[in-house]
Amino acid sequence: MAVDVLLGLQWGDEGKGKIVDVLSPDYDLIARFQGGPNAGHTLEFEGKKFVLNTIPSGIFFENTMNLIGNGVVIDPVALKKELESLKGAGHDLLAKKNLMIAKKAHLILPTHRLLDAASEKRMGDSKIGSTLKGIGPAYMDKTGRNGLRLGDFTLPDFKERYHKLVNKHKYILQLLYSEIIDFREQEKEFFQALDLISQFPLVDSEHVVNDYLKKGKKILAEGAQGTLLDIDFGSYPFVTSSNTTTAGACTGLGIAPNQIGEVIGVFKAYCTRVGGGPFPTELDNETGEELRFKGHEFGAITGRSRRTGWIDLPALKYAIMINGVNQLVMTKADVLRGFEQIYACTHYHYNGEVIDYMPYDIHAIQPVPVLQEIDGWQEDITGITAADQIPANLNTYIKFLEKELGVPVKYLSVGPDRKQTLILN
Repeated sequence: MAVDVLLGLQWGDEGKGKIVDVLSPDYDLIARFQGGPNAGHTLEFEGKKFVLNTIPSGIFFENTMNLIGNGVVIDPVALKKELESLKGAGHDLLAKKNLMIAKKAHLILPTHRLLDAASEKRMGDSKIGSTLKGIGPAYMDKTGRNGLRLGDFTLPDFKERYHKLVNKHKYILQLLYSEIIDFREQEKEFFQALDLISQFPLVDSEHVVNDYLKKGKKILAEGAQGTLLDIDFGSYPFVTSSNTTTAGACTGLGIAPNQIGEVIGVFKAYCTRVGGGPFPTELDNETGEELRFKGHEFGAITGRSRRTGWIDLPALKYAIMINGVNQLVMTKADVLRGFEQIYACTHYHYNGEVIDYMPYDIHAIQPVPVLQEIDGWQEDITGITAADQIPANLNTYIKFLEKELGVPVKYLSVGPDRKQTLILN
């Protein structure tokens, strides 16, 4: 058996959570491998909507185990709120016993959030567009070998380690940002949340994952954010702080590269982005506004308006190459209904050339998109249940994308509910 990987191919918000939810019954283990509570995976079924931030999207199936992997950074307070919200909706995960957490996952402290906010405030107009959840500072401490891991909470000197790191943060806040903040209430919440989280199985997740493989069980690695936000290969510096690509599944779960199986890439029928950074196909006009409202393009975590634009094929080809994608999922095809014409960026005008790849300095020299016009469709597709019901023009669009990208579109999402998903190939 191998580990299948599901991840986003754009700037996040592609609808990964819904697709993981749809696929979960076929897997024994759903394992989240990176990111933190800045992720917002929205799932809808049976007339209810759930937004998961840290918890894997397979949590609603009794026979599917879920793992928060070592590559994730955990805010205990945010996770506690998420657990309590699920419990209030009838999903008590302590009782269901289908959630494990990696001991090696790093913790987000209250002072990480304070550092995040102070840094963004100092940067002013040059700010990254952080969700202010403390993600970046937590990963900085991880790579700086100062971080605290969830397993440390079980050690007798945890409080000593905690105060050592907090004192470092307080020094930075005062020295660099001239801020002295009373965070005693947040600290109290932090330790109360840790008490709750420690009631879940805290595991050596790399052994758990590899034991599942040895037993011939099926595993799906779930990514957060999107490929174009990867710390190494995204539109740096306007990126997240973790590896959002297939390689991140190896380091975020302890999987050997030769254990990777299918790589399922999720993309929207158009493009969106939250926060700052380059966006070649952005529509800062009435069409972009129409896409935003028809697609409900507002952040699941922050509520911020998402920037919108036409699909970007050079960026998608890049993401497919980096990840080794061999299956595609197109979401939000229903949002494009009603446009007489839609457009796809096939190339960029860049420094006097026409290119079909993302340049290194895309953040500094904005390439101008070369757009191909495609006939739109007027039919409502939210109620269709089979591939032979897909409108002709949407079929043409799908075939065009498959030819350009060189990878088949296996699944098509035609609405937010888990039932509104078609298998095409």
